[in-house]
Amino acid sequence: MERYDIAIVGAGITGCAIARQLSRYDISLCVLESGNDVALGASKANGGLVHAGYDPAPHTVKATVNARGCELYGTWSRELGFTFHRTGSLVVGFTSDDRERVMALYRNGIANGVDKLPAAPGHAEELRFRIIDDAEDLHELEPRVSDRATCGLWCAATGVVDPFEVAIAAAENAAANGVGFLMGTRVRSIHQANRGFEIETDTGSVGARYLINAAGSGCADISRMAGGEELELDWRQGNIVILDKEPRPLLPLYPVPTPVSKGVIVAGTVHGNTVITATARLREPGDDDTYAQDVEELLEGARRLVPDLDTKRVVRPFAGGRAVIKGMNDFLICRSRLQPRLFQAAGMQSPGVASAPAVAERMERLLREAGIELRERASWNPIRKAPVDFDLAEPEEQDRLIADDPAWGRIFCRCETVPEAEVVAAIRRVPGARSVEGVKRRCRAGMGRCQGGFCQSRVVAVLARELGCNPSEVPLEDVGSPLLYGTVKGDARDSIAHREQGADFHG
Repeated sequence: MERYDIAIVGAGITGCAIARQLSRYDISLCVLESGNDVALGASKANGGLVHAGYDPAPHTVKATVNARGCELYGTWSRELGFTFHRTGSLVVGFTSDDRERVMALYRNGIANGVDKLPAAPGHAEELRFRIIDDAEDLHELEPRVSDRATCGLWCAATGVVDPFEVAIAAAENAAANGVGFLMGTRVRSIHQANRGFEIETDTGSVGARYLINAAGSGCADISRMAGGEELELDWRQGNIVILDKEPRPLLPLYPVPTPVSKGVIVAGTVHGNTVITATARLREPGDDDTYAQDVEELLEGARRLVPDLDTKRVVRPFAGGRAVIKGMNDFLICRSRLQPRLFQAAGMQSPGVASAPAVAERMERLLREAGIELRERASWNPIRKAPVDFDLAEPEEQDRLIADDPAWGRIFCRCETVPEAEVVAAIRRVPGARSVEGVKRRCRAGMGRCQGGFCQSRVVAVLARELGCNPSEVPLEDVGSPLLYGTVKGDARDSIAHREQGADFHG
């Protein structure tokens, strides 16, 4: 049995952020993840907005970690090499009732410290958080906002990220600092031992003195198995739509929120697409189907905010869910009252992405308050170097890369200009891609207009080569989701290997 000081269950953005935070200390640490990769749950099916913190009710856990998390994103993005744009955002109102709710959001934000957060570049700090009652001011901030809008709330601290890029970056930095990631490791039972827990998984047993529950939709099961609180969950399912790239990414635009949702939000992404997010329906646990009615609701809501938005340019709709603790519109981040060696990071709904760095910070404080000694390791390195993005490199750098390795000149994904060398790097990183979707999340091969129509077979071939398996064993996502059936051999396998060469890059 492998033994650790601390085991974290769940490798979503919360679990990965906690692992990265604790990797600086002289403790043994592992992350147990039932899926084949990090960020396969709510962290994947997410719009990527770093909300500033004016929506949560003051004095809640959400309010505290949301604003602090938004503040920390600047530092985390610099250290971990992921893309973060602090863009600012507008809540858009159309009626006098909307004006009253905008005022309530403003009061929330002041109470939560949003007016003290860093501002988007080019915006005066004294104007970083304010109510707008002039249509001209609204259009100056976002020229495409509806002419029917009469008021708004401007917040210069809001930002955008790729949530799975954040989780991957945190996981890679944690792994480089000694954290073990046990992927495809589903927890089956947890037994209390003399000095901690014995965790039975479908791949073997793991011992841990302390347990951190960051299991997302599985948090109720982990809490129960470990002797913690009985958590009853609702599955709040949401559909999301991605549109093709715009010449100028839209400012994040929010409607006036409801008690259960921030409503249909329209925002530019860090890659220039437009994301429309998200519906909020109570559905059966695990339901990640895409519903035509929900997609139409998203498109209608987006056109209300941005009437000239071409909603026919849909690249992909998708869906996911967040496990919400019943009767508790807040996060549960605490030391268990029933099992003192168990620490909870449960009920992570929106604003979970924005809060992740602060949730990690809060978890460290809880461990210290429990008397766990955390001594910083002299070898700790907070820096994770971002992988090379060929599409963003200067022409001289592209030429140098190709001269050093011709694989940089073989373009697999034409939509996003992803060469073979980037796919290989995505697989070889630790923890690396083990599926077609894992490659897609790391280097965007398959993220473009054709959604893998050109590059998918090439990605499969490289995964098979790098992982030493048959192409029929390469999964789309989790183990058990093959793209090919039967064994590829002989001429067919040689044909796939030949096709993996891709298109030559001509500058």
